[in-house]
Amino acid sequence: MLRFVGISLRQRAHLSCLAPTIGEIFTHPPKVDSQVIARGHIKSIRSFKNIGFIDISDGSSFLTLNVVFLDPDHVFEQSKFKVGQSVVVKGKWIESQGKQNYELQYDRNDPSHEILVLGDVPDNYAIQKKHQTLQYLRGVPTLRHRTGTLASVMRFRSNVELAIMKYFSTNDFVKVSPPMVTSSDCEGAGEMFVVTPLNNNSKEVNEKFFGKDAYLTVSTQLHLEVLALSLNRVWSLSPCFRAEDSNTNRHLSEFWMLEAEMCYIEKVHQLTDFVENMIRLVVQHIQDDTSQYKLGGVEDLHKSRYSKEEVDKMTTRWNTILSEKPWPSITYTEAIDLINKIKNKGRLKGRVAWGDSILTEHEKWLAGSHFQSPVFITDYPADQKPFYMPPSDASVFDPERPTVACFDLVVPDIGELIGGSVREHRYEPLVAEIEKRGMVAETLDWYLSTRTNGSVPHGGFGMGFERLIAYLAAMENIKDVTAFPRAPQLNVKEQQEFQQIVEQKQMKDFMRLYSNLVSRCFDDCVNDFTSANLTNKETSCIAKCSEKFLKHSERVGQRFQEQNAMLMQNMQRK
Repeated sequence: MLRFVGISLRQRAHLSCLAPTIGEIFTHPPKVDSQVIARGHIKSIRSFKNIGFIDISDGSSFLTLNVVFLDPDHVFEQSKFKVGQSVVVKGKWIESQGKQNYELQYDRNDPSHEILVLGDVPDNYAIQKKHQTLQYLRGVPTLRHRTGTLASVMRFRSNVELAIMKYFSTNDFVKVSPPMVTSSDCEGAGEMFVVTPLNNNSKEVNEKFFGKDAYLTVSTQLHLEVLALSLNRVWSLSPCFRAEDSNTNRHLSEFWMLEAEMCYIEKVHQLTDFVENMIRLVVQHIQDDTSQYKLGGVEDLHKSRYSKEEVDKMTTRWNTILSEKPWPSITYTEAIDLINKIKNKGRLKGRVAWGDSILTEHEKWLAGSHFQSPVFITDYPADQKPFYMPPSDASVFDPERPTVACFDLVVPDIGELIGGSVREHRYEPLVAEIEKRGMVAETLDWYLSTRTNGSVPHGGFGMGFERLIAYLAAMENIKDVTAFPRAPQLNVKEQQEFQQIVEQKQMKDFMRLYSNLVSRCFDDCVNDFTSANLTNKETSCIAKCSEKFLKHSERVGQRFQEQNAMLMQNMQRK
């Protein structure tokens, strides 16, 4: 018996009241020849002379379950189904003669067997078995995660989040839930979304619901600092919003940020050591679990990719992270010197002066070609960083070129992945910096009060979660590692690109159908030649081809119009 808070619970053979997933069925296979019920969407339909298959998937695993039809009559039964339909299949669990260990056999003559269509799809269903580009799939946001690649990325993202949660829990961190609405600009860049009430009864358009200006948060750091001063170590994974007019493969207007704050941090290297250890252990944890059926595991990610090149890139990145040598750490000043040296050799264009921003191109070169490893860049110029960062350690501080105690972690192919710093825990220097920057100190009174009520040295960092997933999963665009990406003008731009893809796809499909049509017409005409003279043959052939082409072209045109309308409607919904 199990006991919980004095209540006795009876152990049950089935711990879940939910229907088993296909992943669970493969992980804990039933007895051979037993009856099994499986549920999912049809991924593909294959017919042969005396056998046919329907492959179904429910998204819980990269594996599809083969449903087998054994004789010609059953193959005919199979023709009633379409790719994309949701089905329930009841049949016999048997050992497979193919690549999988098991498959589900359906026998129409067995009254206990059944296939039921739960949800139908149109004939122009947007997701087919053939290869479809990620760019095309962004045009069908409600369906794209039914593809193997994007489904595996979502499962992998879930697995990484669980690994991170385990790491923080092991290190005595408390997971907290900071607010998404704030009155403070943490980064001081002004790239914030304003929150206003939608109230039809309000006479004043600019009425302030909270009594003051309110924004969607760009970072939860300030609130995490408050909580850390009470709980010692805290972390969160929550959405953040930036009104940044940057529609690149590295930026989103809404993204998820992993942030952590911890007390008794006085040196930048304490943070960089923690971050390096975190990333290494998370990747190691996932890589060590080589179970074929692991949800979001290595096997899942590899088997669902389009090409060997993608898998090789993924493997290289993971091996780079797990290299035995420590990740290098250089100061901003050293980074500028390295960049200018390589520019002088003609490998990078232009020079970079001290005080200039390190561009993404520079970050990729440092972590890629130069160090071939993730690299920490520390001690940036004070003018480039927010108000809450204290001066750099005396060993590297230069009064002529003041820097602050901070770091960025840059990785090959991506650039910046994580940013963090020691936080200024002293009241007077913090207020002086706020005033120096022309900020309104009154809006930060709640934050400043922590510096006069038992403040302690502390520090923290933030990491764009989508960038981590994109890097580890070798995805080129972070729009493909979040479920419903939000970016400036995304809908307009993606819709234009999507329309071009649809038109190209239509042309290819039309040419294929036209070729088939001509071939069928030719065959019909040849049959006519056996019973007609030359003139009649010619007349018959022309008439037959013309008639069939006109009828078929009308159907093709109507089909493409319906498909285009449905796909464009999906774009509008996004």
